[in-house]
Amino acid sequence: MHGFANPKRFLALASWLTPLLLVSGLLLTSVALFWGVTSVPPDQLMGETVRILFIHVPAAWLGMGGWTAIALSSLVFLVWRHPLASLAARAAAVPGAAFTAMCLITGSIWGRPTWGTWWVWDGRLTSMLVLLFLYFGYIALSQAVARDGGSSRIPAIFGLVGAINIPIINRSVVWWNSLHQPPSITMGKSAIDPEFLVPLGVAVLGFSLLFGGVVLARMRALLAEIQTEARLRRKAGGAS
Repeated sequence: MHGFANPKRFLALASWLTPLLLVSGLLLTSVALFWGVTSVPPDQLMGETVRILFIHVPAAWLGMGGWTAIALSSLVFLVWRHPLASLAARAAAVPGAAFTAMCLITGSIWGRPTWGTWWVWDGRLTSMLVLLFLYFGYIALSQAVARDGGSSRIPAIFGLVGAINIPIINRSVVWWNSLHQPPSITMGKSAIDPEFLVPLGVAVLGFSLLFGGVVLARMRALLAEIQTEARLRRKAGGAS
């Protein structure tokens, strides 16, 4: 792990891995969405609206996965002082927030014909909304620290504390009487018909690769910004 703490080694890896993830993710996502729209039959209960499943489920997965990446990167930064760990957490925040918002929007569109309303204060929906606000708070906090030169430990601690919400989201449909359907996929079992499950798996994989590519691209951009600022400070110091 520490071998890639060197920015040059990281950039050498990310320079070819980023386009690979983005292109393969885009291809898989396109295939999955085309498959879901044109080949999957309507659901007996939800009809044609079931097709939003192929966006909603990957978005929910990556909304939670994004914060999990923030928490793990924050832990690595706090314990091992890994130089790129805080950058990885910052890079995961914006795409994680975007997927969380996508999950909430598509869930509302799906819920309107299914539940007869755009929104209910259901345990799953409410905890996902809390996650979106946590993302906004983390983004604002990390940007303030980067701009004003504060301690990177502050957003890292926030990232770890916010991870408490992830198991709450995951278990909310079990712990509370919920309008949201119970878990469809558990260890070793799936309640989803294979006609839906296979393209859904492709969609999750495709969106996950896109997420990884975006995170790497953002890490490269943040690292370039930091290096540029360091060079400018050195030039200003030499000039004085």
